[in-house]
Amino acid sequence: MSKSFSPDLFRSAAEAGPHDILKLYNPKGNIINISPSLEPNSPNSCYKLEVVAADCNSELLDMELAGALGFDLLSMEKRLQGLEKKLLMEAGETPAVVYEMKKQVDSFREKLESVEHLSWLGLFKDLSDETHKPSPFYHKRTLHKTRKECEKVREKFVQMSSLEVSDQVRQYLKTPTFDNWQWEDAEIMVLLQVMYTDLEFIPTFDIEPELLQHFLFEVYRRYNNIPFHNFKHCFCVTQMMYGLIWLTDLRSKMDSIDLMIMLTSAVCHDLDHTGYNNAYQINARTELALRYNDISPLENHHCAVAFEILEKAESNIFRNLSVDQYKRIREGIIKCILATDMTRHNEILIKFKSILPTFDFTNKDHKDVLMMILIKVSDISNEARPMEVAEPWLDCLLQEFYNQSDVEKLEGLPVTPFMDRDKVTKPSSQTGFIRFVLLPLFMELANLFPCLEQHIIDPVRKALDYYTEMEKALEREKQNRALTEKIVKSSDTCGGGHSSTDSQSDAEALKADV
Repeated sequence: MSKSFSPDLFRSAAEAGPHDILKLYNPKGNIINISPSLEPNSPNSCYKLEVVAADCNSELLDMELAGALGFDLLSMEKRLQGLEKKLLMEAGETPAVVYEMKKQVDSFREKLESVEHLSWLGLFKDLSDETHKPSPFYHKRTLHKTRKECEKVREKFVQMSSLEVSDQVRQYLKTPTFDNWQWEDAEIMVLLQVMYTDLEFIPTFDIEPELLQHFLFEVYRRYNNIPFHNFKHCFCVTQMMYGLIWLTDLRSKMDSIDLMIMLTSAVCHDLDHTGYNNAYQINARTELALRYNDISPLENHHCAVAFEILEKAESNIFRNLSVDQYKRIREGIIKCILATDMTRHNEILIKFKSILPTFDFTNKDHKDVLMMILIKVSDISNEARPMEVAEPWLDCLLQEFYNQSDVEKLEGLPVTPFMDRDKVTKPSSQTGFIRFVLLPLFMELANLFPCLEQHIIDPVRKALDYYTEMEKALEREKQNRALTEKIVKSSDTCGGGHSSTDSQSDAEALKADV
């Protein structure tokens, strides 16, 4: 292509408007990027150009979507913003009614997730009736992915794997603010491939590109269709680990094998998770609990599945390493994945705190503990992300928790307290966890890397404030409801000994609280 390349030329050729979405096929029928590196075509090898979405930024499209989905997003957001502003001015705090409206917005977002959308790779999604909606809710899907589901994703991944990801996306991928909800599974595999590429693992460890692609596909295949511990969670943990590597400049402090251990551990850390934690496995005497003698049954299983994948020649990204290199990587991955068992949290954190004053990057024991801390931070890092990314993950986690407690009740097993839907609310599930688990862990890591204060600690503090306020609002709402019921009951029992003065004082109390 000439130096005067302009995407507008393609818009003109397709008679497309400034907001229309185009996709380009090469003569073999593969989708390709519209870029200056595009090779010239000829009458015998023609490119195919299609307009796949017209005027996608127009108000007309917004109106059509609103009509189809039963919501007007713009008016809902304006109403919500107006209410928040008005009530904050009058009451000095956000009342429970605003949280209820935010739930409606979340519901609308869930509906929008069923609409195929543009990816940041510049590809338009395949619009077909059989496509699974990109939603975090899995209640209508089988636990294990079907062959048809896997092959469809694999086909997309192979088609996209040779595309050049923009520098903008590559930089965004290195930040804790990355929004996973914008990406489909095939695209996520492309982004994981970018991580291995940009950390220079492919030349360093002599990894054939096809081998890496097959490994990533096998990993995708072995994550189950469950609300939280799924392939998107795998990606989020890996992306946070990747971001931490860049933010803390670990490439200058640790060798490539250590970095490979950390990234691959994150990729594999929850393989074949079925949505039931270790407490359930042990109490229900499952096959995993019996196999691993009640010692971190899930984490041991995740490790076993990871090396089951790596034992296959077609997906063993370590097959060109020496025996000693492989042994070191295997040992490191096992240590990291086993460290994600939360029953070991205090043990690992105490050890890290003890070595912090004299931390030495040349000391293998010190580095091993740091690697365990980094994967632990990455594994529970959702609240370090923007609220619009983090909160849907909490909804998914609570769904998985509630599913487990329901099963525990049905099977007569001890009910895990923090999973009981009858006792746990959304904010109560987070305030204690953030205050006593997240912040102490993150702050110790920031003691070693002060640059992380703004990236992961400040957002977590904001999340704690957010859920604390939500918890207070729910408590006030509960008290108001009880008071209202008391007033109604007293009104229904005239002459039952409750004076009009009492009713009036109750009403005044309710009015004052509102």
